[in-house]
Amino acid sequence: MAILTISRQFGSGGREIGHTIAQVMHYEYIDRQKILEDMSKEGAFWKDKAEYFDENYPDLWERNDWAYRGFVALNQSYFLQHAVRGNVVIMGRGGNFLLKKFPFVLKVRIIAPLEKRIERIMAREGVNKEIAQYLIEKADTEMAKAVYIIYGKNIDDPREYDFVFDTAQKSQDEIVSIIKNALIEKDKYQTLEAMEALKLRALAEKIKAAILTDPQLLISAFDVDPQEEGLTKFGLTIRGIVHNRDDIERIKKVTRTLAGNLPLEFQIHYQVYSRIGPRYFK
Repeated sequence: MAILTISRQFGSGGREIGHTIAQVMHYEYIDRQKILEDMSKEGAFWKDKAEYFDENYPDLWERNDWAYRGFVALNQSYFLQHAVRGNVVIMGRGGNFLLKKFPFVLKVRIIAPLEKRIERIMAREGVNKEIAQYLIEKADTEMAKAVYIIYGKNIDDPREYDFVFDTAQKSQDEIVSIIKNALIEKDKYQTLEAMEALKLRALAEKIKAAILTDPQLLISAFDVDPQEEGLTKFGLTIRGIVHNRDDIERIKKVTRTLAGNLPLEFQIHYQVYSRIGPRYFK
């Protein structure tokens, strides 16, 4: 079945809608807690980093640190691994941007007026109006910043979604019914070719996460790009800049182990600094 991504304003009721859709459609519900559980399997270091960055907006220094890049790569890798299995509701984390190119993904945004959200948070969390408003504004700001840093997109742009629902205008039952019908319609786009493209993207992110979470590698830039044409139709292009010549072979070895027999193209450069500036070597 088609995949559903839900982006929501804090306190809009999006979480409840996501849970209801998962129950009605017999989908797996994937949210921040599930991803934190996944990342805890990577060991204590990444469990701690996941919990820290989930609660704290990274400063300028942290955004350029290898640990934050590894955290983002692991997040995206795990979301895509769940997406490949299908029949999932993916909550938040920029899922609509991560899966934007796949036609069988339904992208939904849930919003509500501030006053309605304040009422909901006061009732749910047992806090007063001032604290509820503070929690909402903090959550909205941090989610918007995180999406912009990772994807360079505006989380509130309605053009990024198939539907934007205001829970003050439509009931939960109405929204669930519309989403259910839209998922059934989207399902016809889940072709074999589209699924192969998703699997390739998931593999690319898995390789990227494996490289970016390796503390022994000194990398200033790294990416893994799926190639659906050329490279015998399906393959991967691995691009990066390293500062230790031996890291090139290490990256190639890890990539080949994970990619199996998939065609690969490496564009990894070794960079050294001299008095006249950087010099690059393949």
